[in-house]
Amino acid sequence: MEYIYAAMLLHKAGKEINEENLSQVLTSAGINTDTVRVKALIASLAEVDIDEAIKSAPTMMATPVATPAPGTEAKPTEEKKEKKEEEEKAKEEAALEGLGALFG
Repeated sequence: MEYIYAAMLLHKAGKEINEENLSQVLTSAGINTDTVRVKALIASLAEVDIDEAIKSAPTMMATPVATPAPGTEAKPTEEKKEKKEEEEKAKEEAALEGLGALFG
C-alpha cells in the first residue's frame, strides 16, 4: 500500500509518477524500495487516469449519511442487546457447570 500512497502523493503534488520520483518518496519515508514493485506499479498506472479513479472509488465520506425514520432503528438495537445478554448468560451458565463438575 505504501507504494500506492507514494504514487498518490506524487500525483497530488503535480509531480510525474516515475521510478525515480516514486523511489525518492519511499526512501524519504524510510521504506526500502523494491525496484521490481516500483516498475510494476509504474507500468500498471501508465494507462490509469488517477483523478477519475479517485472520483469513482467508493468512500465512506462521499456517501451521504441516511437518517432512519423514528422508531425503525430502536428495535434492531434492542434485539442485538437482548441477544448479547442471552449469549453472556449462556456462557456464564456453561462456566458454572464446568466449575460444578470440578467440585462434584
